[in-house]
Amino acid sequence: MNVAANETDGKRLQAEARMVEKAVRRIVRAHDLQSRALSKQCGLTAAQLILMKGIMELGEVTSVALSIYADISPATVVTILDNLEERGLIQRYRSGTDRRIVHTRLTPEGSRLVSEAPEPMGDVFLENFAGLPPQQRQALAQAVLQLAELMSPAR
Repeated sequence: MNVAANETDGKRLQAEARMVEKAVRRIVRAHDLQSRALSKQCGLTAAQLILMKGIMELGEVTSVALSIYADISPATVVTILDNLEERGLIQRYRSGTDRRIVHTRLTPEGSRLVSEAPEPMGDVFLENFAGLPPQQRQALAQAVLQLAELMSPAR
């Protein structure tokens, strides 16, 4: 009986893992579609908008702080900031007290673009999420965070 129970548990685990994998694929696909729509609507990718919102929220900030804020690698943050600076949406400058530190701030054009931009996750998601009871929103947020931790290579 113990062997049969272990086989049943193994099959159940495989089925649940496939269900999670399928849901993750749907999430990735929906995120890609939303990112494309966002790019068409305001000319920014989701990552660019998230970093610009981080700059707006945190004020004049370093790329390391933005990396932590957005959970994006420091190298990727620098690449995105290079692109935003080239477009005149941000400015980077060295600290007056420590020349090794580089700060980032939004330009007036960048501030305008962020204030007019839609939410990175999209209005449909926000409406649906807001429609959930608070306990369910919190449980969902915790479950997605736990899933991200389970999928992260560094544990």
